[in-house]
Order: sequence, then structure tokens, then C-alpha cells
Amino acid sequence: MASRQLKDAHALVTGGGSGIGAAIARALAAEGARLTLVGRTRGPLEETANALRTGYGADVHVAIADVSDREAVDTACAAARAQHGPIGILINNAGIAPSAPFASVTAEAWRKTIGVNLDALFHCTQSALPDLLAAPAGRIVTVASTAGVKGYAYTAPYVASKHGAIGLTRALAAEYARTALTVNAVCPGFSDTGIVDTAVARIQTATGRSADQAKAELTRFNPQRRLIEPAEVAEAVAWLCRPSSRSITGQTIMVAGGEVM
Repeated sequence: MASRQLKDAHALVTGGGSGIGAAIARALAAEGARLTLVGRTRGPLEETANALRTGYGADVHVAIADVSDREAVDTACAAARAQHGPIGILINNAGIAPSAPFASVTAEAWRKTIGVNLDALFHCTQSALPDLLAAPAGRIVTVASTAGVKGYAYTAPYVASKHGAIGLTRALAAEYARTALTVNAVCPGFSDTGIVDTAVARIQTATGRSADQAKAELTRFNPQRRLIEPAEVAEAVAWLCRPSSRSITGQTIMVAGGEVM
């Protein structure tokens, strides 16, 4: 049962229309938060927002933005404030996970991955920072990955961006440790999301394996031999957002079924 510790808090969730982002939005809505969902595609965002309004009576705003574009982020944050007031919780969740041999990675592909997975954290955090520092219990939670603490083959841009995300988390936590703002990262293992569905399809195409065999190639990293459910990640994020978690900062919380790092 939700504790409702986030009643009246305003949480902005990037990539909030599907997968882990939508699950986080549900968990925060259950805690009583007002929500702004940010993403590039209106349809999934509105679908998630409507479900939150119906299921939780949540007050939800949708803002369309490419989070790798600073001007778009600033516009989205301004619209969020106009709708719900200052941003007290920032969930950096939007991300992409392309896969290719390193020798085949183009400069454009590298730049796009870094832009969405790392530059966006800079843009969103700086844009929301005055609100977060003024909040009685400001929170930044970044959805990173186990790829932020170890290496996986054929995903060099993704691994590099997620290592950067964790480095930024630690730097900000140290810089703002004497304020009421906490900064943490949650690191899911392979999760039951569209990103993994895409990875399964790539493995099938490259190897001729069945969907089940391709999925087994990914779940083998998890000692529990299963994909992580988005709701499990969302529960960890909601815990970090509560005022009662004020002593937790600069941490990378693994939600990975015991995967060895």
C-alpha cells in the first residue's frame, strides 16, 4: 500500500509514456504526486496520463519535448511549472539503447545516444535545479542501467552514456550534499520493456534464433533467469523520492536479480 508521502509534490518524468517511465509515473501517482510526463510522442504520453487520471485520480500534465534539446527542455519545464508549480522531483528516465559492433558505430549514432542518455540529464537537471534546490525535499532519480557499472559487448555508446549518468549522479550528490536535494540512480538489469523487445528482434535477425532463445540470451545475466518487471524498478524509484529517504544520496541502486557487477 502506498504511503502517500508525496502528496502535493510535483514530479517530472522523462520518457513517461511507456515501459519503466510509465511504471514510475504510476508509482508516484499512487504516492499522491502531481505529474508532468515528458517525451517526444504525444500518443503514449496521453494514454498513460489518462490511465493515471482514471486509476489514481492523478493530476497529470503532458509536455512534448526532445530531451536532448535544451530549448525544448526549458520550454517543457516552464509549461510544467505553469501547470503544477515548482518541480520538486525529477526523474531522468528517457533513453535509447542501440546495438552495433563498435567498428560500425557512426559518429552520428554515437552523438545521438550520448545526446539522449547523457546530455539530456544535463539539460533537465539544470533546467529544474532552482526548483529542486528550493523544495523541502528535492529529488533527482536517474534510471541508469547495469551497463553503467559494467561492460556489455556491442553497445559501446550505451555503456559509455550510462557510465556517464552514474558519474554525474555521484558528482551532483557530492556537490549538493549540504542541501535538501538528494541525487541517486537506479540501475535495472534487462527489463521487460520495448528496448528489450528490440534487442530480442536484433538477436533473432543476427543469429536465426527463436524469440525464446534470444530472450534467454539476455536473461542469462540475471541469476533469477527472468526479465526485471518495470514495476520493480518503479518501487525503488518511489522509495528514493520519499522525504523519509533523505539520507540516501549518491547511490546506484541495482534492480537486477543478483547480476554480478
